[in-house]
Amino acid sequence: MSATPEKPARLDFGHPPETLQFWKRLVREALSLSPTPLYVFSGEPIAERIAEVDGALIAAGFSQEPSERKPAILFRHWLSFKTQPVRPLLRWWQAQGRPVEVVSELELRAALAEGFAPENILVNGPAKHHWLPHFNQRQLAVNLDSPAELDALLPQAKKWDWRLGIRILTGEEFDPENRGFPTQFGFAPDEVAAALEKLTRAQARVETIHFHLRANVSSVQIYERALAEVAEICRAASFRPLHLDIGGGLPARRVLTRSGKVLDGEFGLRSFAQMLRQSVKRFPGLRELWLENGRFVSAGSGVLVVKVLDVKERRGLRQLICDGGRTLNALTSLWEQHALLAVPERGGEETLTSVCGPTCMAFDQLARMPLPRSLQAGDHLIWLDAGAYHLPWETRFSHGHAAVCWHDDQGLRVVRERQSFENFWAPWK
Repeated sequence: MSATPEKPARLDFGHPPETLQFWKRLVREALSLSPTPLYVFSGEPIAERIAEVDGALIAAGFSQEPSERKPAILFRHWLSFKTQPVRPLLRWWQAQGRPVEVVSELELRAALAEGFAPENILVNGPAKHHWLPHFNQRQLAVNLDSPAELDALLPQAKKWDWRLGIRILTGEEFDPENRGFPTQFGFAPDEVAAALEKLTRAQARVETIHFHLRANVSSVQIYERALAEVAEICRAASFRPLHLDIGGGLPARRVLTRSGKVLDGEFGLRSFAQMLRQSVKRFPGLRELWLENGRFVSAGSGVLVVKVLDVKERRGLRQLICDGGRTLNALTSLWEQHALLAVPERGGEETLTSVCGPTCMAFDQLARMPLPRSLQAGDHLIWLDAGAYHLPWETRFSHGHAAVCWHDDQGLRVVRERQSFENFWAPWK
């Protein structure tokens, strides 16, 4: 073991120094407001990612605002509510006049409660004909997912002037656990023409064609192939969509797979935008390009903060037992590696270390990597890029929900307290 102070370990996965300092500052402030485990979220990284996509699309010839002098296809960002269901984020997004995408009854109710106009709400997801009939808002945008949905929702869609779309299951979509099988979403290609004919015959307002590949699409060519397939389906059905909804899928930045591959290592944002500009030519009459990128937009907007409670060492492995981890707070650590920072900073000799949560599951390992031996009980660890899907997959396995802090131009504040015993036990009858 080295007794000489050394520089902090390089566990930041290439994050810029200003990003690291930003989160260290917010975390130090958050630790004065709440005990761990806790999430810290901020609107600033979201604004940066949106601006990055905007710049690439505008450079490729798309437009944010309609113009008579220079007609161009418009693009719109829909907030993927499910990715980070944090109330201040929804309010922050709504204050900018941006639209939201929802996939459940609870999300739709929340969007309406926060003041989103129905025409700024896009309803996606499967089997929504079992709950969407409860809503009588005019001009909702609704992407139909199956023939059964179409039949069940068509009368209501006509009555309330919904702007309908068809989701297509492309050949690029597959079960991530078994690539030989398709996902469960959307109309099969051979069902699309009949669905469009039925909608047209009923004089419904059908305007959108939609597909959603998956999270962390690894290359631009995958999108290109899917767009070519969808364009051919539209051509064969003589359908000219006004809106092309390509869902989400842009890969998160500076996140690794468990095998060490960089998720966005083969994906270029400007190449993506240029490919889109060429691909939309296959859709005559197209007016708008819709994007619903959740992970790319929000992954970098949050961190998970845990405290080291105990230290063990056995069979050549050092183990840090923390008050939060995979089981409670970070299911994505099952297939992703994220940058890890220590507060206070620690350096010196490194040894293979597991960062474990407090539950009674061997599964509960946030990370396993070389870490400084100088890490000790009482230190805090910051797991970066925890802004996407962490709250939706949060559990209460023997513990309550973590606290949540939110940061915007009004500063940092606690927006959800750590779950109390009363809140944990009171809902039971």
